Amino acid sequence: MSAAFVQQLRVRGEPLRLAKQGDDLVSLRVEVPEVWDTVPVEASPDEPVRVVKIHALDHLQGGVRAHEEYVVKFRGIEILDESASLLEAGVRDGSTLLITSRRRRPVR
Repeated sequence: MSAAFVQQLRVRGEPLRLAKQGDDLVSLRVEVPEVWDTVPVEASPDEPVRVVKIHALDHLQGGVRAHEEYVVKFRGIEILDESASLLEAGVRDGSTLLITSRRRRPVR
């Protein structure tokens, strides 16, 4: 899967750019199922997972105050150490992160 393809799938607007000019970039998409929306993100591989989570939530939900009430999952597994960099968490170019409520209720 190429990063260009990932950036086109059901995304909203221009990518969030979390890297400085000239830095290496990882292109990924961040999904938040509670709002049924996705945002493309361009970040440095050294960017902490927590920073990506906060920026994506703020972009998609506007002003979330309790960021700790959300978890980040990669390949179906929660990233427990959100201070780890994207690279340390195994996130590569073209990856997808899922951000969801920690106390998500099952659908009945």
